[in-house]
Amino acid sequence: MRLWVILASFLILPFSANADLRQYVASLEESQWRLSGNNPVMCRLEHDIPSYGKAVFTSRAGKDHNLNFSLDMWVKPDQVTQAKLISMAPAWRPGVVSKDITELTYQKYFSGEVPRNAAWSMLAELESGMQPTFYYADWYNEANKVAVGLSAVNFRRQYSEFKACLSSLLPYSFEDIALTVLTYESGGTELTRYSKSQIARVQEYLAYDKNVDLVLIDAYTDSYGGRSANMRVSEQRADSVKELFVASGIGQNRIHTMGHGEKRHVASNQTIEERSRNRRVVIRISKPL
Repeated sequence: MRLWVILASFLILPFSANADLRQYVASLEESQWRLSGNNPVMCRLEHDIPSYGKAVFTSRAGKDHNLNFSLDMWVKPDQVTQAKLISMAPAWRPGVVSKDITELTYQKYFSGEVPRNAAWSMLAELESGMQPTFYYADWYNEANKVAVGLSAVNFRRQYSEFKACLSSLLPYSFEDIALTVLTYESGGTELTRYSKSQIARVQEYLAYDKNVDLVLIDAYTDSYGGRSANMRVSEQRADSVKELFVASGIGQNRIHTMGHGEKRHVASNQTIEERSRNRRVVIRISKPL
């Protein structure tokens, strides 16, 4: 297998007479694929590359059908490096023609990233039994070349589960719920119909994403009624939203509430519509990058 890849690479890359090729690819016995993320907010498919690192396909909840690929190297590039991604036939499929997928630039000290369309092409090639392979010059000695391949052995079953996960991703992302404004009916803690659907969406997302580290809840009222009464109403509104998040599994120590009463209006109180805008709870959610 090593000899075949070396001969094939001579047709692809410019080699000097004494160039050396280091090849990293899982053997038939080593090749494994696994789902390390399988829920409605993230799908992740991983493949270990012995002595090199791992390949990771990731798709997250959102409006777009996104897909990210990362070649997670144990030793990151020591300089900006040009690479070529090619779909190669494994050694047991002689005579199958290779095809170019894309050309890449590895940034210094970062894992290799592949554009979305090329990532989908990689999955398609793996599904057909091909071996997507990265070729680049060793950043310590440009005369030496490196080939990093993704084995298609044991791929199809896990890919089928990965596609099933993709079909269940929520149609909105963390960014869509990280800042949410809820509005209330006049007086009390009754949310408007639209805000009930918003809070349900936030709850659904948080039920699956356990990486939230802070939830800030700020509640406000319009200026009708006494100030002390409005302050109590705003605090009640903040507490009622907190209870919903606690029910979603967020620790109470990560939730901070504040009732502001009739302070910090975002509209005047002259019309019904303006007053409804002031009766609000602002939710801000953060999590580690």
